[in-house]
Amino acid sequence: MGDFFTKMKNDLGITLNDVQKNAVIETEGPLLLLASPGSGKTTTVIMRIGYLIMEKGIHPSRIKAVTFSKASANDMKERFRRFYPELPSVDFSTIHSFAFEVVRNHYRKLGIPFTIIEGDHDSDEKAGSARNFQHNKKLMLRHLFKSVVGENITEDQMEELTTYISYIKNKMIPIERWSEVSCDVPKAEEIFKQYEELKGSDLNHVLLDFDDMLTIGNDVLEKNAQVLRHYQNRYDYFLTDESQDTSLVQHSIIEKMVSTHRNLCVVADDDQSIYSWRGAEPSYLLKFKEKYSDASILFMEQNYRSSEDIVNVANSFIKRNKNRYEKNMFTQNPSQQPIQVKHLVNFKEQSKYLVHELNDSVHLKEIAVLYRNNSSSIGLMNDFDRAGISFYMKDADNRFFSHWVVQDILNFMRMSFTDKRPDILEKIHLKFNGYITKQQMQALKQLNNNDSVFDNLLKHVKLQEYQVKLLKTSKETFKEMKGMKPLQAIRVIRDGLGYDKAIEKISKSLGFRMEYLVGILNTLEEIATELESLQDFAKRLKHLEVVLKTAKKKKGHEAITLSTFHSAKGLEFERVYMIDVVDGIIPSKEDRTDHLLLEEAARLFYVGMTRAKKQLSLVTYPYRDGKKVEESVFVTDVKNILDPTRMLKSEPAVKKNVKKINGVPYNPNSIKKKEELYVGLAVNHRVFGTGEITEISGEFITLKFQSKEKKLSISACLEMGLLEPLVKA
Repeated sequence: MGDFFTKMKNDLGITLNDVQKNAVIETEGPLLLLASPGSGKTTTVIMRIGYLIMEKGIHPSRIKAVTFSKASANDMKERFRRFYPELPSVDFSTIHSFAFEVVRNHYRKLGIPFTIIEGDHDSDEKAGSARNFQHNKKLMLRHLFKSVVGENITEDQMEELTTYISYIKNKMIPIERWSEVSCDVPKAEEIFKQYEELKGSDLNHVLLDFDDMLTIGNDVLEKNAQVLRHYQNRYDYFLTDESQDTSLVQHSIIEKMVSTHRNLCVVADDDQSIYSWRGAEPSYLLKFKEKYSDASILFMEQNYRSSEDIVNVANSFIKRNKNRYEKNMFTQNPSQQPIQVKHLVNFKEQSKYLVHELNDSVHLKEIAVLYRNNSSSIGLMNDFDRAGISFYMKDADNRFFSHWVVQDILNFMRMSFTDKRPDILEKIHLKFNGYITKQQMQALKQLNNNDSVFDNLLKHVKLQEYQVKLLKTSKETFKEMKGMKPLQAIRVIRDGLGYDKAIEKISKSLGFRMEYLVGILNTLEEIATELESLQDFAKRLKHLEVVLKTAKKKKGHEAITLSTFHSAKGLEFERVYMIDVVDGIIPSKEDRTDHLLLEEAARLFYVGMTRAKKQLSLVTYPYRDGKKVEESVFVTDVKNILDPTRMLKSEPAVKKNVKKINGVPYNPNSIKKKEELYVGLAVNHRVFGTGEITEISGEFITLKFQSKEKKLSISACLEMGLLEPLVKA
């Protein structure tokens, strides 16, 4: 053993601490290795594999290493090659890849062909051809949404619908319980059922999505003992990395694979579990000893990445969470610079502040700007591009430019140049205060005289009396817009033509998040600032779309990284700016409704903090989109950790004794017992407002609010005092 570590030190310059050495040499039986951020996890894992081969004589082909993503698998494979260039490679893969092998062999033996219906099908989706329809997941879902709901699905709804489907499959939720899973997409459960029926409609040709690989692969291993033995006999040692991101069905597959030899090493950090929304099962780690009573648990708590200032605060911060292993991250790195909390005047000052901070920076690839939502990146991208600051976007999202709100604004502007095109009016006729009905629009389209659409409506189409004045006014407004600067024109569209009110109604009827749509409009106003003409605005959007595509290709270049907190996991930078750290974003309103969601939001914040090596700045503000906002409760926590006397010095005496649960003010009038809940009870929910209980099912309660229906955890509502009964007059 000593010879192995001495050789690694001499050959590679690697010295492990005592916990890391134990993680390397404890090879037999189940082991849970809890690795804090920056604790040398990957190095330790590769050393463990090398120890198995070089010291214990295990052939590399008998070792299986499963990672969460393809990028992680490739990274580990490359690191192994660098460490041990003379050794054959171990089998590194994702769990999806392993499950796919099981499924592929299963259907080959049955003689049944199959097709994977998702992946790189962009050309098929754009073509939308009938030939490709049933071999493309998104086209199938678009078609089903249209037939069930009667509307075209938006990109945001598509993302939520696919997440909903994936969540159910990864959680292995039976069909009779699908209704318990909340989804804001209309008729999501019905669409999902029809989707599964459509995939299974041809008994001689199987259609599979990525999650089917897991569920079917697990099912094959469950029901076919011969197949299970085949794979069990292939490997003697199993290792899973990033296991806090592993779903229930993935855990189930791995459990089957190791049930004979039980040589399983699970590498994870429960404090970095941030994917429960897509089916990850972090509670599995907390119950590891229940599954493997003889398991060893090791804590890799030394952080080699970050300064003492960052490590100490991050370690104290994450202890606000209760559902976790008790760990104490520490570092021997010196102090560099205290964490900075930057208070700006409002949201719009944020990108200006960053441009000022970063304009003269060198070593740009050592700087990252992190945010929770991709929408935050568009305004940044606009200002960085204008300032000539090079940037790389790890998870660039082009959907902004094709979003229906952006297209609406462009169509309003097009109407100001020509009001003779019914095809443009048709796209926006329900979204301004002319109140043009679908029937009136159809009648207008029958006319083909190349006159003004407004004149044709007024002269040839039957209108309500109130519409006449509105349409005359709208015609003049569109004419006036042609000569306006883009910023003024957008404000006229929103207020003068009533676009904001129209999308508010649409949001209520279709379940869209109004604040998200308003955010898009405000971002468009930011882009329009300083532009002189509507043509300039359209060109600027086209330019930014190209800039965004280019930014995806700048990985490794001398460029600042712009990334969501989620996508930044596993990365590290000298300087990190975490922006938009206000309540309503992190944590979100929804996070506030459930203590488990709130703890996940805290973990996400912790992931952001621990990306920084030497300098960490948290950027907050009191106003966003014209509304007052509070700094994130997480920022308040950090400030209190930095200065424990701050709360006593700054808070009014009247507020000192206000009891809080997970940062939420306690309501003494809230419902305390499950027995007090009943169908028909009118309540006030702290976040969603007034509603009525429509169903109580197991541990969940369904409430009907004005704009949507919500299924919530009863225990969370009671524990956090979220529901107050309304006394009817």
